[in-house]
Formats: sequence, structure tokens, C-alpha cells
Amino acid sequence: MSMERITVVLAEDHVVVREGLRALVEADGDIEVIGEATNGREAVRLTKKLRPSVVVMDIAMPLLNGLEATKQILSAVPDAKVLMLSAHKDDEYILRVAQEGAAGYLTKQESGKKLCSTIRAIDKGRVVYSYSVSERLHDLDEIPIVGLTPRQAEVLQLVAEGKANKQIAAELGISIKTVEKHRQNLMKKLGLHDTAGLTRYAMATGVIRPE
Repeated sequence: MSMERITVVLAEDHVVVREGLRALVEADGDIEVIGEATNGREAVRLTKKLRPSVVVMDIAMPLLNGLEATKQILSAVPDAKVLMLSAHKDDEYILRVAQEGAAGYLTKQESGKKLCSTIRAIDKGRVVYSYSVSERLHDLDEIPIVGLTPRQAEVLQLVAEGKANKQIAAELGISIKTVEKHRQNLMKKLGLHDTAGLTRYAMATGVIRPE
């Protein structure tokens, strides 16, 4: 009798890391990578299309970060199971992962064995945070994050990444005038006055990582 495989979509923008993750998770034979995404927007599209057992999602990705991608995935596919991977255990990321409803959070310092066991546990319906992350989550007070709509969060990330209005409009399939309106609404909602302020806010709340 053949073993039922756990299907995975890998979302990681660095090719070498993604290839390494794929080799690790497929080594034992019961986990199969059925899709690979290089940014958050692609991760959302692939998850909707392929309906994997688990999405392994890097937090820091271009165009749409892993946190916002997770929010969009869980909105479109409520029973999706997302495992977040991060190079860091920064407080704001831990809180936001918990807020967005991810099923797990591992730092990239964890072993391949731990990654595979976590994917299996999440597939069975468990919520798994690495020990170091769980400790931080237990100790943290709430960091206030102003609620943004999914579109506002997308625009904020692209603005913070240095994209011009024309580039943002092309990326999101909206008019330049609409982009400008989103910028104005963001600044008004967040009490900010310029692009630099939006960029600082995006860094402070984990929308993008400082270089």
C-alpha cells in the first residue's frame, strides 16, 4: 500500500535556499514539493491553484512579504496551513505571525529534521512554534499595528521597497491615480507625511526587512 504524501508549496526568493529546502523536505519520501514561489504574490496564486497540504513561507520576500501573503492565503483558503520561516526571531515578526494565523514558525537555524517533523505535525492539525520563538511570544506585550486593508499593505510594501507610482500601478494592475490615493490614505491612517515615514513604518512593523 502506497504512503500518502504530504504536498508542499515552497515560497522562498533565494534559489540556493529554496533548492536546499526542497532537498531536505523530500529526502524521507513522504513529503513532496508540488510548487515553488519566488515572492509572496506567487505563493498566494500557487496555493489557490494547487491546494497543498502545507505552505512553507519565508517572511522576507519581494513584492509581497510572507506575512501579508499568509493573510491573503488564509482569507482565500481558510483551511490552508502555513509554516513561516525566518532568519530571525524578532519580536514584531513573532507577534504578526501569531496574528495572521500561521500554523507554525521556525527560524532558519533549525535542523532539516526539525523542519520535516514540523511539516508533518502541521499537516495533522497541530500548531508548532520553535521553542525559542514560543518563549518570546509568551513574554511579549502587544505591539500596536494599525489595521490595513490587503491592498494598502501591498502598496505600503512596494512604496517601502522604493517602487515609483508607475511601477506600483503596473505591478498591481491599477491606475497611477489609484496608487496616489492609496498613498494618501496610508499617510492619513498612519499619521505620516512622506515616503520616508512610510518606509520607516514598514520596517518597524515587519512589512519589509531593513537591508
